[in-house]
Amino acid sequence: MLSEIYLDTNATTPVWPTAARMALQVMQTDYGNPSSTHSAGLRAHRHMARARAAARRVLGTETGQVVFTSGATEAIQTAVLAALCDVRARRARGEATGSLLVYGATEHKAVPESLAHWNAVLGLGLELKALAVDAAGRHDLDALRALAPHAVMVCTMAANNETGAVSDLPGLEAVMRTEGAGALWLVDCVQALGKLPLALDRTRIDYAAFSGHKLYAPKGIGLLFVRNGAPFTALMAGGGQETGQRSGTENMAGIAAFGTVLEALARGDTFRGPAPMRDWRDRLVAALCDAFPGIVFNTPLDHALPTTLNFSVEGYSSSELLDVFDAAGIRVSAGSACSATHAAPSHVLAAMGLPVWRAASAVRLSFGPLADEAFIAEACARIAAAGAAIRAGHLAQSGIDPRQADGIVQLAGGAQCSWLLLDADSRSAVLLYPRPALETRVQRTIRSLGYTLQARIAPDQTLSAPAATRSVRLADGGMAPALQLGSKVLVQVDRDGCQAWLYGATDGDTLAASAVRCAFGPPGPAADACAGVLGPDTVWCPERDEEACVATIPGRQRSPGSGWALSPQGLATLLASDAAALLVDVREPAEFHAQPPGSFGGRAPVNLPLSRLADQLRTLLDEPERTLIFVCRSGGRSENAARCLRLNGHRRAWTLAGGMALAGVDTTSTALAEA
Repeated sequence: MLSEIYLDTNATTPVWPTAARMALQVMQTDYGNPSSTHSAGLRAHRHMARARAAARRVLGTETGQVVFTSGATEAIQTAVLAALCDVRARRARGEATGSLLVYGATEHKAVPESLAHWNAVLGLGLELKALAVDAAGRHDLDALRALAPHAVMVCTMAANNETGAVSDLPGLEAVMRTEGAGALWLVDCVQALGKLPLALDRTRIDYAAFSGHKLYAPKGIGLLFVRNGAPFTALMAGGGQETGQRSGTENMAGIAAFGTVLEALARGDTFRGPAPMRDWRDRLVAALCDAFPGIVFNTPLDHALPTTLNFSVEGYSSSELLDVFDAAGIRVSAGSACSATHAAPSHVLAAMGLPVWRAASAVRLSFGPLADEAFIAEACARIAAAGAAIRAGHLAQSGIDPRQADGIVQLAGGAQCSWLLLDADSRSAVLLYPRPALETRVQRTIRSLGYTLQARIAPDQTLSAPAATRSVRLADGGMAPALQLGSKVLVQVDRDGCQAWLYGATDGDTLAASAVRCAFGPPGPAADACAGVLGPDTVWCPERDEEACVATIPGRQRSPGSGWALSPQGLATLLASDAAALLVDVREPAEFHAQPPGSFGGRAPVNLPLSRLADQLRTLLDEPERTLIFVCRSGGRSENAARCLRLNGHRRAWTLAGGMALAGVDTTSTALAEA
């Protein structure tokens, strides 16, 4: 694979080699149990003491407790449990307590989920209240003034993991001191470590959570700061380790490695400071602006971490941008890695009140304080390459070759589908089921082609004059309004309470069933209701694609079965035994252009974007005995393509499991590596 430019350090970082060596030393040499009193145990205990001392220097605290945990989530859980157990104890003594659990609306989900969990487990009946933020992602201090007097706990972030927005901690502290004297204050400091100054002894903060793997330590290690006098209840009971605050044999390899990172931070001789990181961020901003002229940054840079950028490009979805970046060898994300598998828009951007298109297009780019000049220069070059790939692909986001701009294009937005019908003869188009997030993309496509968009047809919309240019007789004898699109028509059909649209060429005023090239509508009952006006090879294009089946031919539908994913070895074996097998790369053209796939076993794939699969479905099914092997970056889109073919009766359709990302495809030597 191309060498990686990893720009997703807010999700995780590689382990610093010095820290990795320390972890290995502890595992192989200083492996004693730190609770043991013999020499091996004492050597282990010394590593833990050094790590804790380094943590105190970095966090700016000589008082309070520093407890090692498995990570920030455990630290947050422990702090929340401690605070809520204190509420229960105070109630048992007859003391008055507040009624609210207040958390920032842009908090990591670990915070509100922990609050809700322990509130329910302890049966406290407290009300969870989200603290609003402004368009820059900073907390509404006036709202906090109103809530703090009634709160038993307030939870905020030092810096946001998705947007990099830096909280106004002094402003929050001022409110907590004057209005929230009775509330405990938890601050998620995960993204602040190594990027923002910390002096916890000078603050009102009761609990602060940290995670090692966000700053070059291994996963599975973190820590919790507890201010002197703050209530504490152990989450983990058992052998009494960590002076009874966190039982369980300590993760000594993780603690020692994290300690090495903390010592380097305390010395100030290893990690970059704020000034060079801001300079590098500014260079990345300039590169992004050159590559994507329509870019919008979702957090004001003067209120953001020097290592984080969150941006949107109108007309492109997050997934489309991520695919092109990934093809160019740049690893970025659409937001929190913990939520990456969920299709819902970012709750952080929603809380900031950003327009829907910006949330749907958002990309997060983040680097760490171990970056250097060469890394940033290469990152800027790769960003330029990603922008060039999109420009070269021209209509990459729609999978359209301007020389062959005819047929149907699927524009997916999660399970929702929009369909663009293109007619080369009349140089016109119709958009079925428009989605607001796709509007700019559609306009750019139409403008680039020099076509005219005749109509946008929403679900359940009916054709009426002047859009309905003629009436057409259908195969069951009924008449229906139709929109002329070059030599073809788009016909509105209503059957059994279901609406559908038929697309095909008429013979005079009649649209024969066999002439219906494709039909559009809700899946399932609508297709059944229209059976009398559809041909045996009509492609049904769904309004919603919950099953990720792309499109179907109702008369051919069958169970896709299972066992049609190929391992790299299986692919190599199949290619060696089947000279006629066709490799199909279903990535969109910009992604294909940014990272040509090379060859698999000496054979280069053809590019058929998934957005054009429905248009070519009948052609692919015309050769039912030809082996089809679909590939893409991660295996998701190729699996959808193979499922589509299998669902429609093609028994020799396959997908490369894990895609090119995991299969060892070398795009420079054009070889398929053996796994």
